[in-house]
Amino acid sequence: MKMKNHILAIAAAVVCAASFSAGAQTIRIANQGDALSMDPHSLNESLQLSVTSNVYEGLVGRNKDLSLAPALATSWKQTSPTVWRFELRKGVQFHDGTPFTADDVVFSFARTQADGSDMKSYTNDFKEVRKVNDHVVEIETKNPFPIVPDVISLVFIMSKKWCETNQATRPVDRRKGIENAASFRANGTGPYRLRERQPNVRTTFTRNGNYWGKIEGNASEVIFTPIGSAATRVAALLSGEVDVMEPVPVQDVARVNASANTRAVTGPELRTIFLGMDQKRDELLYSNVKGKNPFKDKRVRQAFYQAIDIDGIQKTVMRGASSPTALMVGPGINGFSQAQNKRLPYDVEAAKKLLADAGYPSGFEVAMNCPNDRYVNDAQICQAVAANLSRINVKINLQAETKGTYFPKILRRDTSFYLLGWTPSTYDAHNALNALMRCVDDKGAGQFNLGSYCNPKVDELILKIQSETDKPKRDAMIKEAFDLHAADIGHLPLHQQALAWGVSKKVKLVQMADNSMPFKWMSIQ
Repeated sequence: MKMKNHILAIAAAVVCAASFSAGAQTIRIANQGDALSMDPHSLNESLQLSVTSNVYEGLVGRNKDLSLAPALATSWKQTSPTVWRFELRKGVQFHDGTPFTADDVVFSFARTQADGSDMKSYTNDFKEVRKVNDHVVEIETKNPFPIVPDVISLVFIMSKKWCETNQATRPVDRRKGIENAASFRANGTGPYRLRERQPNVRTTFTRNGNYWGKIEGNASEVIFTPIGSAATRVAALLSGEVDVMEPVPVQDVARVNASANTRAVTGPELRTIFLGMDQKRDELLYSNVKGKNPFKDKRVRQAFYQAIDIDGIQKTVMRGASSPTALMVGPGINGFSQAQNKRLPYDVEAAKKLLADAGYPSGFEVAMNCPNDRYVNDAQICQAVAANLSRINVKINLQAETKGTYFPKILRRDTSFYLLGWTPSTYDAHNALNALMRCVDDKGAGQFNLGSYCNPKVDELILKIQSETDKPKRDAMIKEAFDLHAADIGHLPLHQQALAWGVSKKVKLVQMADNSMPFKWMSIQ
């Protein structure tokens, strides 16, 4: 199942069973982790957005091939270089029966910029979102922004009335552990309603009988259960206790395929796994180096890069289910260039010399933060990196933990060295550049640039990329920005991981390259 870079990841893989009953059914889904909140603006994390996208919707959605699709807006057009007009769908109701109007759109976009929002990087360059009438809104941007419809596909619309009634006008702040009504309850316009929420135990969804659109699948109820143990998750699938699970551990794919009742659905994923380093503080929070920050020195960052045996990680940790990368975006993302995708060589002696030249001939200690239930073999990747770095006398104090505590910690920038994964939700390089590589401000630029990498030349290019409509010129600027970032060793890219879902042969579903799991396209025999 080794990923092939020439495969275009955008195509959706449709998994079909021989026949399906027309009756409504329950589908049971297990994942290694839980969605941390039902608030669609509180955490910009793909599992949470995948789960909540069944309850909430944006103005723009996605088809099975990830192309743009009308959702709460039926059409949109650019009326000037900085203004987009959206015609809203009429007759739509929230799950509580409240009509959907332009007021909800204006409120929701403002909510993404409120304190506690994790979605600021999607709307940070919007100047104003205004109501034209009850079913027309305009988005005015600070500069020309030709990909606005792509950018807002994961900005979900909430009921202004419901949020005000339930004291949830601002999102949950995951960094502070604050919760509100939107953490546990939900009132969207989507094809499924939230019936019961038991965090880290079970979340139950029921079909929305008043949904404005078509629900192709037959699932009347979907039960989502986090099962952290990979062995337990696989056993639950093989025994029939769950119908769909992900991820299938790479070592268990053959076993799942060998079963008469299950199969592993695999394919390339758009997510890039990388390492980040605190490049801002004058002294690292978690290191034995006092009075200075080694990661401010490019030679140290390059030493770390060249000490990582990425081919060894691909072979032993990922068992071939990854594609090593030199870029922060992968194949299938607009702006990816295979010609640029050339890693610095793995070279322990060169890495040792770089460390010595930087003033650390005996190495140093630093803590590394890593989730153990978010990405494919995430903790094992971090263990392998720690072992690699020990060869250049860098002692890694590894702190692997559940994403429920990991994400709030690193989002507070309470970290010196960390692992993260990123799928550009716009399927365009601008998303990764703006969220991961742009200098950090308080409006959402660089919101996930957790090590505070900053190059003003890269920032200047990002703004030009955002406004440029000529594709060859735009692609050339993306290439230049990536070249600058790579020359700076701004981050340490590792690989794109592969998707592996375990699916009962009774189930029909659509596997999308962004690892989202729409319930409306699921059926069970």
